Amino acid sequence: MKENIVKMVAENTLRYNSREVFRQRDPQSNSYKTFTWDSLADYSNRVSRSLLSLGAEAFENIGIFSDNRPEWIFTDLGIMGIRGVVVPFYSTASKQQLKYIVDETRMKLIFAGNREQYEKALWLLDNTASLKTIVVFDPDIAPEKDGCISWGKFLSIDEGKHFEAELKYRMSEMLTDDLVTIIYTSGTTGDSKGAMLTHNNFLYAFSIHDERLEVNEADVSVCFLPLSHVFERMWTYYMLYKGATNVFIDNPREIVKHLPVIKPTLMCTVPRFFEKTYEGIQAELSKWSPAKKKIFRWAVKTGHDHSSFLSKNQKPPLVTGLKYKIADALVLKKLRNIFGGNFRYMPCAGAAISTVLLRFFHATGIFITYGYGATETSATVSCFRNDRYDFDTCGSIMPGVEVKISEQGEILVKGETIFKGYFNKPDETAKTLIDGWYHSGDQGYITQSGDIVMTDRLKDLMKTSSGKYVSPQKIELLFGQDPYIEQIIAIGDKKKYITALIVPSFHALKIEAERIGLKTLDEAELVVRKEIIEFYSERIHKIQEELANYEKVIRFKLLPEPFSIQNGMLTNTLKIRRNMLIEQFRDEIDKMYLS
Repeated sequence: MKENIVKMVAENTLRYNSREVFRQRDPQSNSYKTFTWDSLADYSNRVSRSLLSLGAEAFENIGIFSDNRPEWIFTDLGIMGIRGVVVPFYSTASKQQLKYIVDETRMKLIFAGNREQYEKALWLLDNTASLKTIVVFDPDIAPEKDGCISWGKFLSIDEGKHFEAELKYRMSEMLTDDLVTIIYTSGTTGDSKGAMLTHNNFLYAFSIHDERLEVNEADVSVCFLPLSHVFERMWTYYMLYKGATNVFIDNPREIVKHLPVIKPTLMCTVPRFFEKTYEGIQAELSKWSPAKKKIFRWAVKTGHDHSSFLSKNQKPPLVTGLKYKIADALVLKKLRNIFGGNFRYMPCAGAAISTVLLRFFHATGIFITYGYGATETSATVSCFRNDRYDFDTCGSIMPGVEVKISEQGEILVKGETIFKGYFNKPDETAKTLIDGWYHSGDQGYITQSGDIVMTDRLKDLMKTSSGKYVSPQKIELLFGQDPYIEQIIAIGDKKKYITALIVPSFHALKIEAERIGLKTLDEAELVVRKEIIEFYSERIHKIQEELANYEKVIRFKLLPEPFSIQNGMLTNTLKIRRNMLIEQFRDEIDKMYLS
C-alpha cells in the first residue's frame, strides 16, 4: 500500500487502540460520548464495505451534507477507503447550491445529517439526474422513500464481510496522488469551483506543520468550524495524524459556553470568533465601576508590554515579568478562563483580522497563530511562529512552500500542497495554475523578515473615478475596531468618493440610545434617527482622521440587520458576499451618490 490518509489512520489505530479519539456532546443529557481509535477503524471499514456492496466504484464522487459529528469523519474515511472522492457540502447550503454541485460531479450517493439536510437531499432525488441514494445520519429519522437508508441499516449491509477482500484490494491499489476530495469554494463571486486535493496534499501539509506547530497525544481540540471547509478538515486530520483527541459539539454558536467544560488545548478558528468574543468582553466591561475598569486596562496594557517582548523572541525584563504576574492573577487569567483556561494556541485564518484584536488576545495570554492560506493551497501558506511574529503580518511562510509576488502585486504560491485544479473547469484551472504557481487573486507583499502581508483581494480593490486605488479591507478593518460598528462594507469602485453600508453593534448602540432618551426604539427605528446618524458621523470623522482624503468614507447608510449566512450576505466561511450586497442595496447606494 502506498502512503495515504487511510494508511496513516490505520497505523495510528494499531498504536492507540482503545484510547479516546473523538468525543461528542449529547444535547439531551449534556454528557459526552467517547469514541476510541478501534471504533473509528470499525465504523470507517463498515462504511467502506457497505459502499462496495451498493456498487460504489473507485473515484466515484460521493457527498457528505451534514453538520460536524463523528459520523462525518467515519464516512469520510470510509469513502477514501474504497478510493472514492469525498465531496463535502456546507451544512447550510441551499437547494440550488446543492443541485449545482450534484449535477457537476454526477453524484449518485449523498450522506445527509439532520432533518433539514435530509429533506433537501430528498428534493435532489427528484430534481437531479444522477442522485439515486441517500444515507441519513440522524437516528430519529426513519427513511420511507425508495433510495433512502438509515445510518444503522447502512452500516449493517455487509455484516458478513463479503466485501472485505474487495476492500483490501482497493486499499492496496491506492496511490499517494489519488484524488481524495473535491472542496467547493464558497463563491463570493460567480459559481463555486471544486478544488481537487490528493492524499499527498494532506500528508505533505501535515509534515510541514510538524516543523511549525507543537501538537502531541495529550492535546484536546474542538471540531468547531465546518468540516466542509478546508481549514477544519485539514486540522481534524492533523489531529488524527498526531494522535490528539477531537471534541464535536452540537451547536457551534454556543462554542464559548462549552469551552470551560471541554477545556481544550487547541482549536482552529476564524477572526469572527475573536471579534464576537471581544465585543462580549467590552460589553461586560461597560458595566464595571471606574476602579475595576482602571485595573482591567492596566492589566491589559501590562499584557501588551509582556507580549511585545515575546513576539521578538526576547525575555521580558524582571520588572515587566513581575507586573505581568500581578496582572495575570488579577485579570488576565480570568479572561483565559472564558476559553477554558488550557489553550496553548489557536490557529486562526480565513479572513483579515485587526491588529487590535491580535494584540489584545496575545496580551491576555491567548496565543492566536494567525495565518494565510486557501482551499487551493491545502490551507496554510503562512502562519505565526511561536518564537517570533509580527502582528501586522500573516506570519512566516511555511517550510516547503514557495511564495513570490508578481509584477501586479499578486501573491503566487508553489509546492506540494497546491491543488490539482478545478473539477470539470479546465479554463479556470489554466488561469489559476500557471507553470506550477497558484495565482491566489490576493494582493500582498513579503517583508524583509520573510512574513506575508495580504492587503486585499485584487478583484475587490476599488478604483475611484479620479483614478485612485482604494483598499476596502483597509477601511473595513479600521472601522471594525470601533465598538459601535458590528459590520461594514466599503463601496467606491468607479465612483467619485467612498461610501459605506454599516451595521451598528446594537448592544453598544442601545446603551447610547438610552443615554440620549431613545430607549424604546428598535433596531429599524434607531438607524434612521437623526441623533443616531449624527452620533455615527462624529465617530466616523475621528476613526478616519489618518486616512488620505480619497480613502475617507464620505457618506454612509446604517442597516438594521446584520449580514449573516441565513440572509445570504455571508458565505459559509463568514466572508461578505460583496457583489451580492452591492446589488441588494443598489438603491440605497445610489442615493449616497446623489449630489
